[in-house]
Amino acid sequence: MNSITAVIITHNEARNIQRCLASLRSVADEIIVVDSFSTDDTVTICKQEGAIVIQQSWLGFGPQKNVGIQKASHEYILSLDADEALDEELQKSILAAKNEGLQDMYEFTRSNFYYGKFLRHGLEYPDFKIRLFPKSKVRWNDELVHETLQIAPGLSLKRLKGHLLHYTYYLIEEHVAKANKYTTLGAELNFKRGKKASWFKILFSPLATFVQAYIIKGGFLDGGHGFILAVFHAYGAFMKYTKLWQLNNEKK
Repeated sequence: MNSITAVIITHNEARNIQRCLASLRSVADEIIVVDSFSTDDTVTICKQEGAIVIQQSWLGFGPQKNVGIQKASHEYILSLDADEALDEELQKSILAAKNEGLQDMYEFTRSNFYYGKFLRHGLEYPDFKIRLFPKSKVRWNDELVHETLQIAPGLSLKRLKGHLLHYTYYLIEEHVAKANKYTTLGAELNFKRGKKASWFKILFSPLATFVQAYIIKGGFLDGGHGFILAVFHAYGAFMKYTKLWQLNNEKK
């Protein structure tokens, strides 16, 4: 049987972290929380739940997660965000994989929670995420936002049954604030890569995004939640390109 170190990054996650940690009790042999100096009860809750807490100034999503991985005692890493939790079926699937002997990488089906409802259609589902992997062959890249895994060649990928529950947004106001933050980071990243924001993208990317989310991917099947989320996806595309347009103009 392999041992697993769970790694979580936090900043003011008192609302979510206890649920996340509780879902890890049966599967993780060690829990490391990399906290960027929370001012709420996050650290207290983590210590009460038996997690190892490392204080680290914010480095960006990928680098922050890698700090925790570097401190892990075990080869296999279970990487979660503070607003995520394993459902019971996924916990059982991970335990079964541990008993069989972990091999290479495992991905989970993530289900996203918006304003009181887990969605099962649109751009948000199925949302497959690789979250269980060997640290000697996999690491996060150094992107400030939308971090991805750098994977050594030759690793196989298995999908475990169950859901990774992602408590994304409780309120629409939270979604607006986070969308503003992430579109700024996305625009800055694209600007650094030398990308341009054409008027074609500013005008038609939001429309194409809405059609993809609401009609092609069946977001309408989630009712009003699906419509609101499709509009938010379109809004995000519009904001990302208009902010990039502004950065391009400032450079000129």
